[in-house]
Amino acid sequence: MTPTSPPPFTRVRVTADPDWYEEAGISLGIRVGGLVFTSGQAPIDAHGTTVGHGDFAAQAAQALANVSTVLTNAGSGLDRLVKLTVFATDLSPSHQEAFAALRAKHYAPPFPAETFVQVAALADPAWLIEIEAVATAS
Repeated sequence: MTPTSPPPFTRVRVTADPDWYEEAGISLGIRVGGLVFTSGQAPIDAHGTTVGHGDFAAQAAQALANVSTVLTNAGSGLDRLVKLTVFATDLSPSHQEAFAALRAKHYAPPFPAETFVQVAALADPAWLIEIEAVATAS
C-alpha cells in the first residue's frame, strides 16, 4: 500500500468590522476545519479603547463579549465553546466570583474546559483580564 498524505487544510482569518486587532497584525481568530481559535480577547471596545478601567467585572464582560463576537463571525458561538483560557492579573475571590457570574449567565452544560491563570501583567497595564478560546464551528 502507498501511504497517503493528509488532506490539506485551510486557515481562514476571522475578522470584525471594525477589526480591533488588524492594525497590530493579529487575527481576531483563525478557523481551521471544524475549530475556531481566538486570539486573546482584551477588555476593549470595537475601536480598541479599554473599557472598565479598574473594574474587573466590566472588563471580564467586555472580553467575553469580544470572544462571542469573534466566534459568531466565525460561524460559531459561546454555546460551542470547547476550551477557555482566562488570564487575570488578580485572582482575588471577588474577581473569581465576578467571572463565575459570567459563566452562570453564558455557559450551559456541558461546560467548556477552562483554565484560570494569574499573570503578572498583560499587554496593556490597564487590562485586568484577557480571554482566549477554542470552539467548534458549524
